[in-house]
Amino acid sequence: MSGRATQPKALPAMASKLGTPNPVPCVRSLSADQAVLTVSVVPSAKRTEVVGLHDGDLRVRLAAPPVDGKANDMLTAWVAEQLNLPKRAVRVLRGQTSRQKQLEIDVPATQVQAWVAHTLATQPCE
Repeated sequence: MSGRATQPKALPAMASKLGTPNPVPCVRSLSADQAVLTVSVVPSAKRTEVVGLHDGDLRVRLAAPPVDGKANDMLTAWVAEQLNLPKRAVRVLRGQTSRQKQLEIDVPATQVQAWVAHTLATQPCE
């Protein structure tokens, strides 16, 4: 574990190894119309943004402190907004008090994979 976020350049390499057009390691299907997104959260950031992948999780900086569930509330609301979903469609499945969280999202995994891949591809390289 190096602790550094990997850049989206790794996605095409994974695609050729796995033989799939859109491999996103942080997204899996829970059912036909539900997905699980694994997120590594950095609370108390200046702004809320995706900063890459970290150990297979989507690394998200949150502009909320990890106090009284504020970071969880902001994370679920932000993901719902990014996916154009109502807030109730995104819930913390695991990791309520941890930096690593699993979010249950009421859309097919392919939709979440497309959003993650687009987000990673459009972020500036640091």
